[in-house]
Amino acid sequence: MTQTSAEAAGGAAATVGVVRESGADERRVALVPKAVASLVNSGLAVVVESGAGERALLPDALYTDAGATIGDAWAADVVVKVAPPSAEEVGRLRSGQTLVGFLAPRDTENQIGALRAAGVQAFAVEAIPRISRAQVMDALSSQANVAGYKAVLLAAWESTRFFPMLTTAAGTVKPATVLVLGVGVAGLQALATAKRLGARTTGYDVRPEVADQVRSVGAQWLDLGIEAAGEGGYARELSDEERAQQQKELERAITGFDVVITTALVPGRPAPRLVTAAAVEGMKPGSVVVDLAGETGGNCELTEPGRTVIKHGVTISSPLNLPATMPEHASELYSKNVTSLLELLITDGVLAPDFDDEVVAASCVTRGEN
Repeated sequence: MTQTSAEAAGGAAATVGVVRESGADERRVALVPKAVASLVNSGLAVVVESGAGERALLPDALYTDAGATIGDAWAADVVVKVAPPSAEEVGRLRSGQTLVGFLAPRDTENQIGALRAAGVQAFAVEAIPRISRAQVMDALSSQANVAGYKAVLLAAWESTRFFPMLTTAAGTVKPATVLVLGVGVAGLQALATAKRLGARTTGYDVRPEVADQVRSVGAQWLDLGIEAAGEGGYARELSDEERAQQQKELERAITGFDVVITTALVPGRPAPRLVTAAAVEGMKPGSVVVDLAGETGGNCELTEPGRTVIKHGVTISSPLNLPATMPEHASELYSKNVTSLLELLITDGVLAPDFDDEVVAASCVTRGEN
C-alpha cells in the first residue's frame, strides 16, 4: 500500500465511509469495490457499512477483497452516500465530519440547515459546476444518462405498438414516433435509445443551441420559434406570453406522436408544464407519456408522481428514481463521480479542500459552522 504524507508524518490518513442507503427504493451505493480498491491503494482507509452494496448486487466480500473493512461507516472522516440524508441520518453524524452526496440544495426542504447546525462539512454533487474539468464529477449527468435510457425501455414496455418498423408476411408495421421534450443529458440519451430501438425520433427544447445535438443522434428537431436559454446549461423560466405560445404549439404537435418523454427542469422551480390535459386527450389511445420531472411536479398536467395511470386511453408514467432501477451501472458511474471529487478534496491522505478552487467552492453547501 502506498504510504501517504499523513502517515509519513506520523498522523492517520483520512477514512472514507460507505453507508447503506435507507430509502426503500434506493438500490444504488456510493462506491463500488473497484473505486474502493483505488482509494485503498492511494493510502486511504475505507470502511463499508454491512450490506451497503447488497441491493446493487455487491456483497460485503467484494469490498473486503478490495481492501475495505466492514464496520461503522458513519464514524468515518468522510461519509459518502447517494440519496440526501434523512433527519435520522444527520443525527448519526458528528461535528467535524464531511459528507459527500446528493443533498438537494435547491429544494426548499432539505437537511442542509441541520448539517450546518451539526457542524458537518457537506459537498453536494448536484452543485458541481458544469465546466470541462469537472465533467468527470458530474453526477447529475451520469445519472441522467441512466434515466434517459430507462425511460425509453419503460415507454416501450407500456406501449401497445412496436418501436421499429416490421416487414412481415402479414404486412408492414410502421415505426413508432417518439417525441422527447427537454434535450439535456437525459433527453439526448432517450433520443439515442429510442433510435436504436427503431423509432422515428424528434426532440424539442427551448434552447436552440441543442438542435445540432439532437440531429447528431439521428433525430429531427421540432422548432416552435421559442428561445429560452439560461445559465449552467439549463433553460430559463418562460414569460407568460412565451408559455402560452409554447403550450399552443406543443398541443398541436404532441397529438401526432405515439410516445412522449419529458425531461424538462428549471433549477429551484416547479417543472414547466409542457403536456396539457388537452394534448393528452388528443393523442391516439394506446400512446404513452413518460414524465421524468415528477419529483418537481411533472411536465404533464395529468401526471401523478410515482404512479402509472391511464387517462383518455393514454398511459402516463412518472417514475421518481429511475437510476435506482439500474443499480449496477448507475452505482458504477456515480462511484467514478464521487471518487473524482474525493481526489480533489483529499491531498496525500489529508482532507484539505481548497476553497479557492471553483469546483470545491461551488459544491460545498456548508463548511460545518455551528
